[in-house]
Amino acid sequence: MAEVQKFLSFLSRWRVRMASPASLLVLIFARPAKFSLLLGFFLCLSGLLLRAWASGHLNKNASLATSGPYRFSRHPLYLANLVVGLGLVAAANSIICWLIFLIYFLAFYPATILKEQKKLAELFPEEYREYEKKVPLLFPRLRGTFPATARKFSLALYFQNKEYRAALAVLGFLFLLFLKWFLWLKP
Repeated sequence: MAEVQKFLSFLSRWRVRMASPASLLVLIFARPAKFSLLLGFFLCLSGLLLRAWASGHLNKNASLATSGPYRFSRHPLYLANLVVGLGLVAAANSIICWLIFLIYFLAFYPATILKEQKKLAELFPEEYREYEKKVPLLFPRLRGTFPATARKFSLALYFQNKEYRAALAVLGFLFLLFLKWFLWLKP
């Protein structure tokens, strides 16, 4: 069991480290077009808005987040990452980019989710066990399944969680895809 935990930790750490090489490969193989850039932008915007909403309800390691999008999904940030990733590869408009994203997401996110669940179960044993029974892992139900808490979105938590960095990175990457299209691929 300890070996499994070590492996999950290894994959979770490498998720962040491998994002840059994976992004570079996507940029190299990207063949963006006007429609793909537009579609990708709106998917990325949707994912970033979900990330912002979730991070404004997340007080890391201090309390179990059960308000906002956490009423619908136990991992709305990871769901948002999935939507952002789909948006980026949609904008890239390349089968190779889709394969890179699929391999990256499947290699790192299941381990990251398992590691985080274990940590939350240790930090909040009773509360997390009840929460886990009522709220789906990743893909939300349309109706909130966990009782609403009084906590409202906090812009201070958004900034404390440094969520703006994800928005800047995604918008910067979309800009690079736009430049590739505009300077080299535009008909």
